[in-house]
Amino acid sequence: MLEGRTDYRQRHKLITQDKNKYLRPKYRLVVRFSNRFVTCQVVYSEINGDKVLCAANSRELMKHGLNVGLKNYSAAYCTGLLVARRLLKSLGLDEVYTGAEEPNGEVVSTKVGNKTYFVENVDDEKRPFRCLLDVGIKSTTTGARVFAALKGASDGGLDIPHSNKRFPGYSRDTKTFDADAHRARIMGEHVADYMREMEEDDEENYKKHFARYVEEDISADDIEEVLEKVHESIRDDPSPAPKQEHHIVKSFKKTAKLTREQRKERSNAKKHEIRNKLGLDNEYAEDIDEE
Repeated sequence: MLEGRTDYRQRHKLITQDKNKYLRPKYRLVVRFSNRFVTCQVVYSEINGDKVLCAANSRELMKHGLNVGLKNYSAAYCTGLLVARRLLKSLGLDEVYTGAEEPNGEVVSTKVGNKTYFVENVDDEKRPFRCLLDVGIKSTTTGARVFAALKGASDGGLDIPHSNKRFPGYSRDTKTFDADAHRARIMGEHVADYMREMEEDDEENYKKHFARYVEEDISADDIEEVLEKVHESIRDDPSPAPKQEHHIVKSFKKTAKLTREQRKERSNAKKHEIRNKLGLDNEYAEDIDEE
């Protein structure tokens, strides 16, 4: 609490459930960023702590063909898409709620009765899986990467209440939203434009700054195609990689503890070795031993 890692006012609102919904969990889409990766988790709270229902990390995108830029807006979208498809597959809802096959940047919603669901179609028997975005202490500015994960999870088939006011392409002055600008950000066009600009201005700095892209032979024109393949691969198989068993090697054996006589004998041997190197006579050595 003293470290300031939790917004407790926000957390209280996210986990507090209505009294007439006894023992019905309230799910949250938790999005967190580390120095290199993005983590998305679907979490619900109990009295004894939080429980993770499903999780995905942008490190797993390497399996789907994305080896660079694992923390940018496009990677956050892919990670949100991955956790959504993985969760719905585990619950048997992946074929009922397929989400958006191709990202278009728009906000999709359907009204059934007095309730609004943020999915394209609502099944008569199975309702969509609803969760709320948990940003932690991250700043919720327009165009922030946490909303890329939200959009990815929404396009993956999850029902997450949101609007277009925090997506890239929304103008606060004119109150208008450009969905094409949002789609361009999802497909990494902002990275491609920066790559082209830097390559023209300073090619040497470009090779240093985008060394991983050069190593993977990805140019500015290839980014959109790479991301399309990643989206397709995630939808084909969102399952996590099998866990590897860790075997503990017990070949190391701790040496037995020396007795007092053994320690004293070893100490005297070291003293005699040092005296021989210094060329001290035996009489002087005997006087030291007696002392």
